[in-house]
Amino acid sequence: MSKLQNKVAVVTGGNSGIGFGIAEAFHTEGAVGTITGRNPETLNQAVEELGSGFIGIQGDVTKMEDLERIFKDTFERFGKIDTVVVNAGGIVDGSPMAAITEITEDNYDRYMDLNLKSSYFTVQKALPYLNDGASIILIGSSAAHRAAPGMTVYSAAKAAVISLAKGLSLDLLERKIRVNTLSPGSIDTPVFGKIVPPEQLQQVKQVWTDLIPVGRMGLPSDMGKAAVFLASDDSSFVVGTEILSDGGMTNISLMK
Repeated sequence: MSKLQNKVAVVTGGNSGIGFGIAEAFHTEGAVGTITGRNPETLNQAVEELGSGFIGIQGDVTKMEDLERIFKDTFERFGKIDTVVVNAGGIVDGSPMAAITEITEDNYDRYMDLNLKSSYFTVQKALPYLNDGASIILIGSSAAHRAAPGMTVYSAAKAAVISLAKGLSLDLLERKIRVNTLSPGSIDTPVFGKIVPPEQLQQVKQVWTDLIPVGRMGLPSDMGKAAVFLASDDSSFVVGTEILSDGGMTNISLMK
């Protein structure tokens, strides 16, 4: 299996969850490159698990100087960059999701900074180092397509990310750089442990599972396989679009 042989990738937030699943799939398909994360302990552990070919660069995607350093250091190490997976995002530590009656301006700004602004500027800071014909994969969410309690700001940010793929693809057309969005549904990652008490974890996961037509939650490896397609030449005719990988939760209604 070598769909990404000789490709150099950068996966932001690749130290855990969906990002690590994508990095693992890339490694299996022959890619090398960089994973990033804020936590040096989990970053080092992820690099060790991936094995040879990937390095870890600590950084915060909401900081412009960190983004510039990530791509500069990757280019200096590998000599090129073929793929960027703009994965870092999600729940803001210490800033819970809530309804509009409870959201503060600071809460709003922190969610938009992590889930929208950082996506835009990750792409911008990568451009000087990206090969012409590169693939950029933005990570959206099925939450962009359906309302859920407390998730209005996060969902709005991810809806904007999906729109970014279209506009950025147009901006970068002359360089033949493709920008697409991979939107996961409910994926079984450690993030559940951050928002759900341990004694309720399995019950909450079952509630989500019951909403998914295929009868199971997604796995990081499922996202990895979809990302491999978008990063490879197999998707050379796929530009500015979204792959909604949610087990049918958004588009299929289970009538009981």
